[in-house]
Amino acid sequence: MSFKKGKEIIEYRNYYLPSHFPLVFLSGPKWKISDIPSERLHFHNCLEIGICHSGSGTLRFCNGQEIHFFAGDITCIPRNTPHTTFSDPGTNSRWSYLFFDPRQLFIDLLQPNSPLFFLQEDVKKYIIPAQPSTNISFLAQASIQELSLPSANPILVRSYLFTLFTEIMHFQSKQPVPTAMEKETRRTAGSNILRVAPALDYIEDHYMNQFSMETLANLCHISLTHFRRIFQEVMGISPLHYLNSVRITKACELLTNTNRTILDIAEATGFSSLSNFHRQFSQMVHLTPSEYRKQVLSGNPEGQNPSIIRYTGWMEP
Repeated sequence: MSFKKGKEIIEYRNYYLPSHFPLVFLSGPKWKISDIPSERLHFHNCLEIGICHSGSGTLRFCNGQEIHFFAGDITCIPRNTPHTTFSDPGTNSRWSYLFFDPRQLFIDLLQPNSPLFFLQEDVKKYIIPAQPSTNISFLAQASIQELSLPSANPILVRSYLFTLFTEIMHFQSKQPVPTAMEKETRRTAGSNILRVAPALDYIEDHYMNQFSMETLANLCHISLTHFRRIFQEVMGISPLHYLNSVRITKACELLTNTNRTILDIAEATGFSSLSNFHRQFSQMVHLTPSEYRKQVLSGNPEGQNPSIIRYTGWMEP
């Protein structure tokens, strides 16, 4: 989903984070970044931690801010932060990426009101240099090495990631407070994205509950009409369509990974009636929920996905 902001194109990427292990891991020789600056900035629904293995280049934001990166650097990009990355001329930098939602991944390790969760939304330094942040670099590399194993241990991975996350947030807490001008620059950058960000966050956290579009508009402090217009402009679809797409994505996960009944899954993903669930599911997936489950399980007899999701190459815009 993308929209144009003047001559600038900004794209929303919704990474699917499975509930049994809410992490997406991108790594390997195919994950190289071109030296051609993309016309598209993008933002996503979760925290991004990137590790630059080789090369150098630029991290660009929609306010025109550019930060140079080098091999060994760690990037920390909060959700709903438009950005793009490109390598220096004539080179291709190689990366590994971790996408996850700390609130989900560490749900039993931290209190819901932990300051660490609020720090991740207010990152002061997007690039963490390899030196002197040796602890962060070590933990990032350890996480990647374990995740790269064919039978990665989820318990060990989560332990590494929890320590990595706390170290990064500790690093962020020691950074200087942004000046008033820097705060204003961040506030105005991608202003329409920032205006609907509370709605995106709320949908991600409360899709299983019943709520109105007025609730989302109120969270964004704008009228319902204005909210619908801006949301459509930013996301390319209506707020209700987006909400239903999130619910259907979660339903697909439950159909694949659990033995729960169709009715239970409909209720667990926020649908008020079984008939509405069937209708929305069929429109988006072009199969009924039962047909989808049968098709998925026929190709996966045990009805289980890998414990950790991996991708093997660069994703198309």
